[in-house]
Amino acid sequence: MQELKWKDKFIERYEKLTDIDEFKKYSSVFLRKSIRINTLKISVDECKKKLKDWKLTPIPWCKEGFWIEHKKGRLDIGNTLEHQLGYIYVQEAASMIPPIVLDPNEDKVLDMCAAPGSKSSQISSLMKNKGMLIANDIGARINALSFNLQRCGISNAIITSMEGRFFQDSFDKILVDAPCSGTGAIRKSPKTLLMWNPDMIKRLSGMQKQLINVAFQNLKKNGILVYSTCTLEPEENEGVVDFLLNKYGNAKIEEINIEGLKRSNPVMEFEGRKYNEEIKKCLRIWPQDNDTEGFFIAKIKKV
Repeated sequence: MQELKWKDKFIERYEKLTDIDEFKKYSSVFLRKSIRINTLKISVDECKKKLKDWKLTPIPWCKEGFWIEHKKGRLDIGNTLEHQLGYIYVQEAASMIPPIVLDPNEDKVLDMCAAPGSKSSQISSLMKNKGMLIANDIGARINALSFNLQRCGISNAIITSMEGRFFQDSFDKILVDAPCSGTGAIRKSPKTLLMWNPDMIKRLSGMQKQLINVAFQNLKKNGILVYSTCTLEPEENEGVVDFLLNKYGNAKIEEINIEGLKRSNPVMEFEGRKYNEEIKKCLRIWPQDNDTEGFFIAKIKKV
């Protein structure tokens, strides 16, 4: 258990959105460690044999994903040979969902906010290293992205470094895993609570609207855009998707059906603002739903 300092304004806001006691309970417990086996380098069965000193529990929504626990209490999965060789990627279980929803094939794909590379490497794995992936981010984050893609044996990716709002191209599929306030990931990063304030949410929401707008403009006809965050703020989630739907008549929300995943209802109204009825199809996950991070995912088609 972690001792967390909850701000009164935060509690006041979130008790309107969920069972606050359950949310606080799960947010105070450390995350279960999880990995994704990188099938570009090794099969799931072969990798499981190599990890014989670890107990692997399947993650229902990702056939390459496992919660992992050492049989004698070791915690540093990132120091194992299997990790160094790129056979596994230490990745939070809920963060494996957006690439699965994107469902990339031999397409031209953009991961607009790609660092440190967990979702980009998963996308390449799903593409079987075929097609083309543009993995983009800015600043020093590029170093981790580059290292992780090399470690995982990714050969169909081009790394670019530019602000997402400047993209002018045409893609079959786009992932915008947007920078966010991270309130779904408090159990991994308790400092989120210290940094949280409503002004920050408004500022981030403005940037997210800019990113999703540019992404939709760069999407081919009948293309798929997945918008995701690890925050639980309606202004950064449902509010951003609502903005896109109101701006573009040819933006259509697609249903997300994932077996074995518990989900909560999206927020349809927040602080006096009613959101588009299509938002009902979005995926909202609270930490207490699956004992993971909280996540929000929208699948949008350009019709």
